[in-house]
Amino acid sequence: MRRATLNRDEWIAEFAKKIDAEPPTPQEVRALLKLAAVAAHSSERTAAPVACWIGGRSGLSLEELQDAADSVGDGGAGETGT
Repeated sequence: MRRATLNRDEWIAEFAKKIDAEPPTPQEVRALLKLAAVAAHSSERTAAPVACWIGGRSGLSLEELQDAADSVGDGGAGETGT
């Protein structure tokens, strides 16, 4: 039997526990959602989760990721990581 649907924060906390990772703080969630919004609204919606995955693997701070996302499509101004 399938159990009741979890809310966003419950799902994230349970997922983090399953993979032995710390869940993001509320501030980090807001920053990740802002990053995802830039990717989704600048391209296709499916760019959002992939951008967050790439960002997570990059080792850059959320601020650096946001700067990089904001610069995509504007000629590369403010490039990060190179």
